[in-house]
Amino acid sequence: MIQSVKRPLRGGQLVVRNVEDEVIRALKLSAAQHGRSAEAEHREILRQALLPAKDPRSLKDLLLAMPDVGDDADFERSPDWGREGEQ
Repeated sequence: MIQSVKRPLRGGQLVVRNVEDEVIRALKLSAAQHGRSAEAEHREILRQALLPAKDPRSLKDLLLAMPDVGDDADFERSPDWGREGEQ
């Protein structure tokens, strides 16, 4: 049986011109601190800045994490009779 080879998704290319030397130095330093290339660091910075973080918890988990406080009566709505003079 032949297994398919997983290939990374191909994306577009991005060329950034006229970047200040101090920004390039900071990018390279950050890349070295994270053990990746400057290009990989640039991708990660863009990803973190532009893609929203995803909360792995489900709605059910979020609701179950809410504290159990108060009685049902504390959350009842008072009757709404509309504005005065409206019929």
